[in-house]
Amino acid sequence: MDRRIFWFSVLLVAAICVPVMIAPERGQQALDSALGVLTGKFGWLYLWFAAAVAGFLGWLAFSRYGRVKFGGRDDRPEFSTHSWLAMIFTSGIGGGIIYWGVIEWSYYYVEPPMGIQPRSTEAADWAATYPLFHWGFTAWGLFCLPALALAYVYHVRKQRTLRLSDACRGVIGDRADGWLGRLIDVLFIFGLIGAAGTSLGLEVPLVSEGIASMTPLEKGTPLDIGIVVVWTALFGVSVFLGMQKGLKRLADINVWLALGLGLFILVLGPTVFLIDTFTQSFGILLQNFVEMSFYTDPVGGSGFEETWTIFYWGWWIAYAPFVGLFTAKISKGRTVRGLIGAMCLAGSAGCWLAFMLLGNTSLYFELHKIVPVADIVQKQGDTAGIIATLAHLPFGSFAVVAFLLLMVVFLATTLDSSAYTMAAVASKDLPQDVEPTRWHRVFWAIVLAGVSIVLMYTGGLEALQTLSIITAFPLIFVLMIVAVSLIRWLRADFAEGGVDRSLVIAPTEREDPEKEPVTAST
Repeated sequence: MDRRIFWFSVLLVAAICVPVMIAPERGQQALDSALGVLTGKFGWLYLWFAAAVAGFLGWLAFSRYGRVKFGGRDDRPEFSTHSWLAMIFTSGIGGGIIYWGVIEWSYYYVEPPMGIQPRSTEAADWAATYPLFHWGFTAWGLFCLPALALAYVYHVRKQRTLRLSDACRGVIGDRADGWLGRLIDVLFIFGLIGAAGTSLGLEVPLVSEGIASMTPLEKGTPLDIGIVVVWTALFGVSVFLGMQKGLKRLADINVWLALGLGLFILVLGPTVFLIDTFTQSFGILLQNFVEMSFYTDPVGGSGFEETWTIFYWGWWIAYAPFVGLFTAKISKGRTVRGLIGAMCLAGSAGCWLAFMLLGNTSLYFELHKIVPVADIVQKQGDTAGIIATLAHLPFGSFAVVAFLLLMVVFLATTLDSSAYTMAAVASKDLPQDVEPTRWHRVFWAIVLAGVSIVLMYTGGLEALQTLSIITAFPLIFVLMIVAVSLIRWLRADFAEGGVDRSLVIAPTEREDPEKEPVTAST
């Protein structure tokens, strides 16, 4: 254990959480003001940075560096492609895609962008499209950037630690081992606790309401705490068992449950409407991707981009170092191009599938006056809108149970990945094929649960969520350093006449997703 990173992280969490618990209203006001300044004055920076990352990854994938392999010529992938994709997707998305997949469209439908009339046909078209944008290529591109740099420095350059500061070594050099590197890593851990802890806190009420609607149990503090305890036990056991026996198996189960629920909705739901709406939404996205990426509405002043797009980019940036660290750890034997494709294409496709099935079903109920989902969300809250949608599916009780079970497993997979990653960052030495100590992994799992429980019942959960977005602002500049470091390493290691062919796939060979990339002899 690296005591400096460990204790500074713990103290920082305590220093922020205690004041928020004591005076949650004043703390929230101060944080909202700070967030308003960042999104209002520097929103353009979030938009330009996200677009630049997307362009950078596109260039990298089709350049000669796309064939670079993470590891030596004899390194094989540790996990099958199915399990690898499952772990990447579930660690990066968690229960959020299940939660927002049902009702995110309703916010865009009631308060649409681009001066569109609320609750109109055009508003419905854009309401089905914007979730694909916010959970698509750009979001996964922000996840992918640190993953590439960390996978390269860890598997190619054989760095014996796995930290965000290691991805900056190409620019800051040995200062990654000093106070600057420690500051970067402590901010990373704090941001992850805020992001993951609030995810747990936000989704507990949904599970609680679902259980209360089907059983004699009453919704309240005892039920919520019981849910958190069961959740903690589930992802605590998983992270204790480690990567192969715990995280991999839970991710596989997660994906199969999601596919089962998706098939159920596709077959028994409004099938043609789901497919037609997604097809049209995908076309609208392709036609308007550039406009949506740079939409700021300075004349209309609707604030849509601040409320949604800029907030989402900040949220993805806050999560990006965690997803990058975890993905780097499990990507030995893969290639630069393969990793970009897995995250930006497969990751986006997984999110789009969720919105096609869950969101478009909910939209169908709204448009055909089966369930007034938008009004329920506005008046009774997100959880009521989600439960009402699921209850009106065929075999509604079964759908609610399957949905809640999937959410529990989804978030458990994300949280055990989070605990594993925080333990890795706070470890002094983490060579290849070595995992952080078990007690260390379990400790961070307990911290995540403890933070979410305390803040859930002191009114500070929203404050921590806001603070995690605020911490994303300095991470923009850290990720810029990460991108420059990666380019410097690639150019230095693969300069003309100095290419190490053992790290590059032969141009005439194709990559078998179940096997290690075929390499050319030197």
